[in-house]
Amino acid sequence: MFNASLLAAAGSSALVTFLVYTLAVFGLAALSSRLLKGKNFLSEYFLGSRSLGVWALALTFAATSASGGSFTGFPALIYTHGWVLALWIGSYMIFPICTMGFLGKRLNQVARKTGAITVPDVLRDRFQSSAFAILATSLLIFFTCVNLVGQFKAGSVILMTLLGDNSLYQTARDAFGSFMSGIPLLAAMDPGYVLCLLTFGVAVIVYTTWGGFHAVVWTDVMQGIVMVLGVMIMLPLAIYQVGGLSNATQQLAAMVPPHAAELAVRTSSNEITVVKGMWLKTRDDDARVFRIADRKLNAERQPVVNDDGLEIFAAIEIVDTGDLERIFTRKVEVNFAENVDVAEVLFSAAGAFPGEGRPGSFVTAPGPHSKDVAGFLPMSLAFSMFFYWAISGTGQPGSMVRLMAFRDTRTLRMSIMTVAIYFSCIYFPLVIIFCCSRLLLPGMEIEADRVMPQMAVTLTTNAGVGWLAGLLVAAPFAAVMSTVDSFLLMISSSVVRDIYQHNINPKATSRQLQRLSYICTVVVGTGIVVAALNPPKFLQYLIVYVGSGLAACFLAPMTLGLYWKRTTAFGATASMVCGFLSHLSLYVSGWYLSVDGDGFSKPWRPFSLDPVVIGIVASFVSGVVFSLASKPLPRELVLKYFYREKTTSDS
Repeated sequence: MFNASLLAAAGSSALVTFLVYTLAVFGLAALSSRLLKGKNFLSEYFLGSRSLGVWALALTFAATSASGGSFTGFPALIYTHGWVLALWIGSYMIFPICTMGFLGKRLNQVARKTGAITVPDVLRDRFQSSAFAILATSLLIFFTCVNLVGQFKAGSVILMTLLGDNSLYQTARDAFGSFMSGIPLLAAMDPGYVLCLLTFGVAVIVYTTWGGFHAVVWTDVMQGIVMVLGVMIMLPLAIYQVGGLSNATQQLAAMVPPHAAELAVRTSSNEITVVKGMWLKTRDDDARVFRIADRKLNAERQPVVNDDGLEIFAAIEIVDTGDLERIFTRKVEVNFAENVDVAEVLFSAAGAFPGEGRPGSFVTAPGPHSKDVAGFLPMSLAFSMFFYWAISGTGQPGSMVRLMAFRDTRTLRMSIMTVAIYFSCIYFPLVIIFCCSRLLLPGMEIEADRVMPQMAVTLTTNAGVGWLAGLLVAAPFAAVMSTVDSFLLMISSSVVRDIYQHNINPKATSRQLQRLSYICTVVVGTGIVVAALNPPKFLQYLIVYVGSGLAACFLAPMTLGLYWKRTTAFGATASMVCGFLSHLSLYVSGWYLSVDGDGFSKPWRPFSLDPVVIGIVASFVSGVVFSLASKPLPRELVLKYFYREKTTSDS
């Protein structure tokens, strides 16, 4: 049963853990900054002098790939759609084999041969085209900035849950809320979210700017260890608290998803505010249970009221008998709002997805979906997602940068095996943990992206070890930080190296480049913080959009450039443009075709194929066709990349 004092203790220990963790991150940044002295700034700051060993390469590669989507968006999808997410994520275990094995050695060789520091650097040197490099840089910055908005949201959400019951945080939040009330643009925002966003943003911007690539790699190693430890601790706690995996599966098989609802709400005083997440129940003998999602707004963004002047709220109604029994017998903690009544239930009904209104949808494919009659994961889309994780991951520039920095071939081989095992120890346990979370945390559909940190606090509180909460919540926080610092550095390197040094000031000194790198990292990070003030609703859909878009743009040009000597600059440019436009057009089409206009979660899928499949195919086909139709590159350039110089021993 829930214990408030234990939860308070968990909040205090979580704050201590966060402070210790932050100090460790800044300590690593300080050590990394010392390594910059006396070395080539660009090579050291952005690639760590190409000296990564096995564990450094494996854990920085894994930590960068396992972003906030893995520990925030992915658990949210598991909670919402059930066991079918095991099929959705299944190919992630072979993702490092495809990515590191396919491009790793060849990309590293080419980058060393030319002295390339960034991905556009490699493409510029391979095709001798500044215009193509600028196109690659522009797309890289666009997608990375979009991704970072979602990552910063995840960092803030995790911190809110981590610190939610700490008295010092609550005092700071209330004071910050009073300050925000005087600023029109911030007055309507959650002060806790904004405060945590600023805290997270300042921390990650400072240590990334200060330490560069080595700081990112070393913190990634630490964060990678924290992530796998967090998952390994949560797994047995979750299984034990739901009475075993067999019992959890039986209860999930009997579970019915909540209904969407609309309520007219009455408060006993005008001073009482109805907020998102509030639990309400009717006062009759057969009490109905609701959780507030959002207030209804009209076209002028004003609250909707009924004929009696009562405000209308969107909500969900808990209709599963098992959930209702756990709530009313206090097996799970639900605090119903006092002095707030459900005056009228205007609407409450099941959606249109398969299995709605009957048991079994959480343990069978395609899994429930509130807006799609095909369910969450029909088999054609499952095939697309297998292709997405296993193949399109190869086209991620963030992974390519890591592959430009390892020490030798043995390091690459050992790292492939290490990362495959590492991902197996994270993703399959996450599916189990967050299927179990449905039995411990009812009603999280309204804020599903918070289920990971909330589950960590709940598990440790129920087990009487609240001090562990800080460590477990550090796992998703580490995942977000490891991605954010890598992406910030990638944007900075693209601007400084690919735009400024190559096109504006080729004679820039090391000191000028260093100063500009610091300024760029701070400016980009600050801009992302501002953009994240109004964040996307579902983080994982944003992650999928960015990941698939990068793959559609970069996989074919890089692959053709490294392995096909007939590829031309015109063909590579056409490949990148066609990949980008075909992928974007499917999301734009989905935006117009969907009823709610949510293109990120529901792009158009011709033949039920995900946009990444169509985008990559279009990119490869156009790259080959336009290369064959254009003039071949100079012979000396082809010889440089595809033939070794003949030595005496070769005679």
